[in-house]
Amino acid sequence: MNKQTGTAEIADSDKADDPLGKRLRARRRELSLTLKDVADGAGLSVGFISQVERGLTVPSLSSLASIAGVLRSHVTNFLAQPEGSSAYTRHDERPVYAVDKAALSYERLSTTFPDSVLNSVIVHEPPGYRSEPIQHVGEEMFFVLQGAITIEVENETTVLEAGDSIHFASTRRHSSWNHTTEPVTILHVCTMDVFGDNPRQDQEPGNRAGHPAANNEP
Repeated sequence: MNKQTGTAEIADSDKADDPLGKRLRARRRELSLTLKDVADGAGLSVGFISQVERGLTVPSLSSLASIAGVLRSHVTNFLAQPEGSSAYTRHDERPVYAVDKAALSYERLSTTFPDSVLNSVIVHEPPGYRSEPIQHVGEEMFFVLQGAITIEVENETTVLEAGDSIHFASTRRHSSWNHTTEPVTILHVCTMDVFGDNPRQDQEPGNRAGHPAANNEP
């Protein structure tokens, strides 16, 4: 247990080698939570949580952070991420990482400092990839750097091409789909603590910036 945050730590190195879904399921059962408990708290569907636990699908970084928050853990307990140790990043020096190599990959842009709010990554989305519908606290913005993507926010669908952007409250259920046959590259900025850097004492781990809690009912 992390004494400063009151969140669980994965102390057993053997457990850290287990598949992601197995570790998430073990933590859920440790807390005596149902699939519905996790789904409702994370703003996701029961079916999606079940598929993640069985290794049938891979969560996005935002979804993993939401699930980790419900499990009273930091996202870093389930995914090793680059540290935002500098205010500057160089285009040829940023490590590319992923929850799973077959899904989205990321490059971290933002750093962290006392009371920092914004978190930012460059997202590389393969052709045909569909993200899971989700809602959570905070706000976010997508700016398409290359390619085209379909964004759906509460049943309102918009196609964004290179140079286009969208900014919305994350409490609105949203998802994305690379409807093309080419990879798409997106600048993603959000207020959710997707890196697990600065969890606030008065909020669930994974949520920050003082935004009101989301209505997570489907």
